[in-house]
Amino acid sequence: MKFNSDEIASVIQKEIETFESQMDVREVGTVLEVSDGIARAYGLSGVAAGEMVQFPSGVIGLAFNLEENSVGIIILGDYLTINEGDEVKALGRLLSVPVGDGVIGRVLDPLGNPLDGRGPVEATEHRPVEVIATGVAERQPVHEPLQTGIKAIDAMTPIGRGQRELIIGDRKTGKTAVAIDTILNQKDTGVKCFYVAIGQKDSSVALVIEALRKHGAMDYTTVIVSGASSPAPLQYIAPYSGTAMAEHFMFNGQHALVVYDDLSKQAVAYRQLSLLMRRPPGREAFPGDVFYCHSRLLERSAKLSDELGGGSLTSLPIIETQEGEVSAYIPTNVISITDGQIYLQPDLFFKGIRPAMNVGISVSRVGGAAQIKAMKKVAGGLRLDLASFRELEAFAQLGTELDPATQARLDRGYRMVELLKQPQYAPMPVEEQVVSIFAATRGYMDDVDVDQIADFEQRLLAFMRDQKSEVLEELASVKDLTDSIEKSLRAAIEEFKKTHPVG
Repeated sequence: MKFNSDEIASVIQKEIETFESQMDVREVGTVLEVSDGIARAYGLSGVAAGEMVQFPSGVIGLAFNLEENSVGIIILGDYLTINEGDEVKALGRLLSVPVGDGVIGRVLDPLGNPLDGRGPVEATEHRPVEVIATGVAERQPVHEPLQTGIKAIDAMTPIGRGQRELIIGDRKTGKTAVAIDTILNQKDTGVKCFYVAIGQKDSSVALVIEALRKHGAMDYTTVIVSGASSPAPLQYIAPYSGTAMAEHFMFNGQHALVVYDDLSKQAVAYRQLSLLMRRPPGREAFPGDVFYCHSRLLERSAKLSDELGGGSLTSLPIIETQEGEVSAYIPTNVISITDGQIYLQPDLFFKGIRPAMNVGISVSRVGGAAQIKAMKKVAGGLRLDLASFRELEAFAQLGTELDPATQARLDRGYRMVELLKQPQYAPMPVEEQVVSIFAATRGYMDDVDVDQIADFEQRLLAFMRDQKSEVLEELASVKDLTDSIEKSLRAAIEEFKKTHPVG
C-alpha cells in the first residue's frame, strides 16, 4: 500500500496547526515588587501598553509603564492579595466593559461588575475602555438641543447633543445638582444617561442614586461608581469605562449623556499612579500628559454624521476649583478642551441665587445652534442684560442718584435674577421656560414685587397649563415664536393679569 507524500504532509500540517492552537503561548512574568496599587514585573517583554495582565489571585492589572528591564502594572483590584515572586500572565487583550441595554438601570464598578446586588449584568457585547475618538470627517456640527430643564442654562449657555459643557466651581456650589437635574430632564426623550462618580464619598453617591430612583430616572440611567475608598487605578479608568458604555448607544444611532463627577479627582488619581511609577512631575506635581488623559476622554463626545446614524454623545465634565481659582492647571486644561463652561460662584450660591451661575464667565461655544428658535428669540440679549445688570448693581450700591431709565433697568434685572432661580429636582419643559422668560423680558412682570416673582411665575404657568394648554402645545410642536403664537401668548398673559391681580 503506497502513501501519497502530499497527503502525509497535509496531515502533519493539520496536526501542527491544531497543536499550536492548544498551546498556551501567553507571556508569563514574575512580580518584583508590589505596593500602593501598582506592581513591577520582570519577563513580560512582549506585552503592549494598556494590555490586561492577570495575577494568581484572579486580580486584573493593566500594563502602564513599559521599561527596559521591567513592566509597571496598575492593579485594578485588591493589591494586598499579590505577593513578590507571584507569576503574572499577559492576557493578550485590552481592557473592555459590558455594553448595551443590559447595563441600563444598573450600578456598576469601572470593570462592569454589579454593585447593586441585582445579579450579573446581562450583556452580549463588550467594548474596549480606550478607543481612538471619532475623526472630523465622521462628525457633523452640533445642532440639536439637549434641554437641561434649568432656565438659566437653557436660556444663556445652551447645551447641544454632542457638546462638551464643563461645570466648574468650588465645592458645595451645586455642580452635581445641575448634572442630576439634566439627567432627570431626559425622561421620555430617549437619551441614555451615565453618571460616573469618581472619588466621591459612598454616602453622597447613595443619595444621588436614591434621587434618581425616586424621580424615575434609573429606568434610563447607569451609575458607574469608583468611590473615595476605591484604589487609584479604578478611579483613573472609571470615566473611560462610562464613556465606552455610552459610546455603544452613540454608534447605534441613539443619544447618550455622560456626567463625569468629577475629573479633578481622576487627575489626582492619575497623578498618584504616575508618581508611584516614577514618571516625572510637572506643574502642580501633575505629570505632563494629564492633559492628554482628559483630551482623549472628552474628544470621544461627538455628534455623528448622518451616514453613521446621527447618534450623539454629550458630556458634562465637572471640575472642582479651590477658592475660585479657574486659572489652576487642571481647570485651564479642561476649559481648553470643552465647548464652554458653566461657572458656579460661591457668593451667589450663599445669597440664595441657585443655580449660582456667573453669567459673565459662563459661556456656550455652540450657542444658539443648540436652542430652539423660540428660546433664541426670547432670551437673545438676556446674558448681556444680566452681565450689565451686575455692573449697574455694583454702581448703585455707591448710593448715587440714578436716572429713571437706569433705575428701570435695575428693577428689571432684579426681577430677572429672581425668575432664573430654580429649586433642585424641578426641571422645566422648554415651552414653559419660554413663557416665563417672555413674560419677564416683555415687561409683564415689571409691576410685580421682587419677592412675589416666583409665586407669579407658578400661578402663570398653572393658568397656561389649565386654561391655555393649546398655546403651550403649539409652542412645543412648532418650537418657534411665530407672530400668531406671540399674539396668543400676549393675550393669555394679559388675561391672566386681569383675572389674577398682582400682589
